[in-house]
Amino acid sequence: MRSLPAATEAVVFDCDGLLVDTEVCWTVAESAIFAEHGHPFGPQQKALVIGRTLEAAGEAMAQYLGRPRAGAELAAELLERVRKELSRGAAALPGAAELVRACRTAVPTAVASNSPRELLDAALWSAGLADCFTHTFAADEVRSPKPAPELYLTACETLGATPRRSVALEDSATGIASARAAGLYVAVVPSLPGAGLDHDWLGTSLAEPELLNWARGL
Repeated sequence: MRSLPAATEAVVFDCDGLLVDTEVCWTVAESAIFAEHGHPFGPQQKALVIGRTLEAAGEAMAQYLGRPRAGAELAAELLERVRKELSRGAAALPGAAELVRACRTAVPTAVASNSPRELLDAALWSAGLADCFTHTFAADEVRSPKPAPELYLTACETLGATPRRSVALEDSATGIASARAAGLYVAVVPSLPGAGLDHDWLGTSLAEPELLNWARGL
């Protein structure tokens, strides 16, 4: 395992399940859709959709539920349900605000999310983090969202940073694959426990002193 570099040019954060506690919103929505089709929703089913775009999640659900042509329909239903859940509010996850403040004091920062712009803005606003970032990038603003590298490459280019000298913070295998493909170091706080995820740093919370000390030392 490599350590996170002290000479970091930029830090790029995922949003859902990493900065903002939105995974509960997604899980409620996903569980309802699975229940409608007579299927339970547990860790195995969550692993099929976590970190994916709405479109990819819809397709994954369609295949699992035996409705291979219903991907777009399920994605639209998922969007509506998540929109409803998010309207009730979502909080910043422990340590998120303090870590973001420490990073942005030293280096350029951004958010690269696999959510569409509408949901990304709603999540950051609800958690009180919207004003913390000058640059945020959403899945529907690039041709190839995560796990492709485009979101991270776009973020680094906009921030004027070299990817191999930048750090991504992620919670899912899909996001990690995207950051790795773009060439970034990856710090991981998993949304799903027990997953063997690729990482340079692995923790259980953004509030871990080791991670905060690294950010303050940038």
